Parts: sequence; structure tokens; C-alpha cells
Amino acid sequence: MINIQSFAFNPFQTNTYILSDESKSAIVIDPSFALPHEQKQFDDYIADHDLKLVAAYNTHLHFDHCLGVNHLKTKYNLGYSANYKGLQFIKGAARQAAIYGLQIPEIEVPSNELTDKDLIIFGESKLRILSTPGHADGSLCFVSDSDHFVITGDVLFRESIGRTDLPTGDLDILLESIHTKLFTLDGSYIVYPGHGPRTTIAEEISGNPFLKFGEIH
Repeated sequence: MINIQSFAFNPFQTNTYILSDESKSAIVIDPSFALPHEQKQFDDYIADHDLKLVAAYNTHLHFDHCLGVNHLKTKYNLGYSANYKGLQFIKGAARQAAIYGLQIPEIEVPSNELTDKDLIIFGESKLRILSTPGHADGSLCFVSDSDHFVITGDVLFRESIGRTDLPTGDLDILLESIHTKLFTLDGSYIVYPGHGPRTTIAEEISGNPFLKFGEIH
């Protein structure tokens, strides 16, 4: 069984997820810690639970989801994987962050490419990958069919959807991703989004005010 620990880090309250199982192997999805006390909170959780951090992955490459990757390289000698279609977002990340008043060094590029043809395996657990563009090129979601959950990044939130006014955002494509990829999952699947509280597929099908149900529009 996969254990999920979430932290809301940085001024954008971006969710970082640490996934682990009985083997004590762990992965991190969207390492977004930026400040020293956030790094310490992350490190302390890994150490206190005697976890071995074996890999890092990103749902997409908007800078607020990547602020911890340099620390992973320095502290754990660990690169991270993401879809290369989003590499444009990493270039000049420090300049982008400065617009929001956040001073950061340039962000390391992914060490490996990740696509929906890949399978994430750690310890006794595995995740499959869905390609879900629309919020940003290269957006991915991570699904556990054994534990009935999906990590959606900024594609789907509780009672909301990802913004589409940033470069490569497209509302029609985002809605198609949600309807054809996420809403084909069983309603019991828990949704762990990139920001805000968790929800379920059933709750979003029945009550998400940003979606028109039964058709793509």
C-alpha cells in the first residue's frame, strides 16, 4: 500500500507529495520547497520515517512546482524526470519567479524524460502515467490503480480546473484531457491536485462548476 504525505510549499502553496510503501522506498512528485525551513521539513520527514528517496518526478515544469529540484541534487544526488515538452518553462525560471517577488537560482533541467509510455516503479509499488495537456505542454498525471488515486498537478482541482491563460494553455485541450483521461477513472479514485485539498473523481464529475458534463466543449 502506498502512503502519501503532502506538503504545501512556497508562496504559491504548491503541493509536494512524498510517496512511500512498506519497502521504505520513496519518490517525490513536484518537489516545490523553496525556503530553508521548507527544505528542512522535507528532509526531516524523509529521515524521521527512515525512507530511501529513489526518484523525483514532475507533473509539469512551471517553476512553482520545481523549486526543490536543486536541493534534491545537492542533498540526495538525485535528478528528476519530467516531460520534455515543458522545457521552455524551465528556461529563465529565475526571471519568471522575480516577477512574483521570489528570488531563486536557475532551476536544474530534468535528468530524464518521462512520457505516458513509461511506468514508475518504486519498492513494491507502481504508477502509470497519463498525458494531460491543456494547462501546460508536457503536463502529466500519475495513477495508482491498486490504491485508487491520481496525482493531477494543475489539471484538475477540487471544484476547479487548471488555468489556461499561460503559454501553451488551451481550454479545449484541457477539457478533453479531463474528460477522456481523468473522468474515465472510477469515481472512487482520490484526486491529489497541485494546489489545494484533495477530492475524488466522483465529486468533480458531479459538482465541478468549471466543467460541463457529458460532452467536451
